Amino acid sequence: MKRNLLLSPGPSKVPAELCEVLGRPIIHHRTPQFQAILKEVFEGLKKVLKTQNDVFIFASSGTGAMEAAVANLLSAKDKAITVEAGKFGERWTELCKAYGVDAKVLKIAWGKAVQPAAIQEILAVEKDIKAVFITLCETSTATMPDVKAIADIVKQTSAVLVVDAISGLGPDELLTDEWGVDVVCSACHKGLMLPPGVSFISVSPKAMKLAEQSTSPKYYYSFKKSKKAVEKADTPFTPAINLVMALNESLKMVNAKGIENMWPYYAKMAKAVRAAAKAIGLTIFADEANASNAVTAINVPPGIDGEKLVKAMRDVHGITMAGGQGEELKGKVVRIAHMGAVDEYDILTGIAVLEKALCAMGYKFELGAGVAAAQKVFNS
Repeated sequence: MKRNLLLSPGPSKVPAELCEVLGRPIIHHRTPQFQAILKEVFEGLKKVLKTQNDVFIFASSGTGAMEAAVANLLSAKDKAITVEAGKFGERWTELCKAYGVDAKVLKIAWGKAVQPAAIQEILAVEKDIKAVFITLCETSTATMPDVKAIADIVKQTSAVLVVDAISGLGPDELLTDEWGVDVVCSACHKGLMLPPGVSFISVSPKAMKLAEQSTSPKYYYSFKKSKKAVEKADTPFTPAINLVMALNESLKMVNAKGIENMWPYYAKMAKAVRAAAKAIGLTIFADEANASNAVTAINVPPGIDGEKLVKAMRDVHGITMAGGQGEELKGKVVRIAHMGAVDEYDILTGIAVLEKALCAMGYKFELGAGVAAAQKVFNS
């Protein structure tokens, strides 16, 4: 069977021990046995999210948690700030529009991070802003804003800060309660090493008060229903049972190490990937001062079709990386993830295959230089 190594920014590699849990016989969700697992999941998620706020789970991809945030916090014609620094920032705007929310869009050049002062300026003028939507790791560009600085600004107002941490949770630092982040949206299929199918969201008391006022239509994604169920270690609707069971084991793995101890680990893998790219004459798309530890976007050299490069690595060599998104980056970058269960040996394999594919497409460089540069970082 051909190799199938995922170095894509979601879904990410699933370790064997979690595959075993996914394959266990299913149990019924309205039982004390499953409710005991759910209780552990809620507590495990709080530890990973660094919060004591309520946490709700849904059977959906991460976008479900994002939609839940918009639907529960806001009503039609409410004002919100959405930061667009890539495709996933744009998703916040699209969700706001779907619910009739007046989104004040702050557009940032792709590869750059929003300056907190820009958000502060809008909040100073638009006093009735109810929510600020940002992205921890803008997966399309591999950039990360200063969430702490933004939180310091937003918490001085009546608005709530909502962070999409779907890709960033795990690799990138996030101190929800310490920083004062009101709502965090994430999912199981990236840093938590599982197939897609479970999303989750933490909600502060300030955000719950706002949710009490919302008149937007909602049914499945209702915070009120979720909160009532959580108090009984339950879910309002049928959960993704086996994924929840595996999520419990994933959270135990992460929390045994301590998520704060994992941030330097992912930072080192990111450093190795970037050193490898530079060693073979490539450049990094994002400003490195604002680069995420979850994924690296590498500019494809002139004359090389980035889409064909990604396809060759996947179909010929069994290594899945991601290409560019949108008109800005399609065919222009290759994105290598370093999240979840990905380790240094996976990164070295990925770099070796990237070199091999580039060489086959006619790009001239010293073969092996990228692998050597990554090895130096790992051995430092």
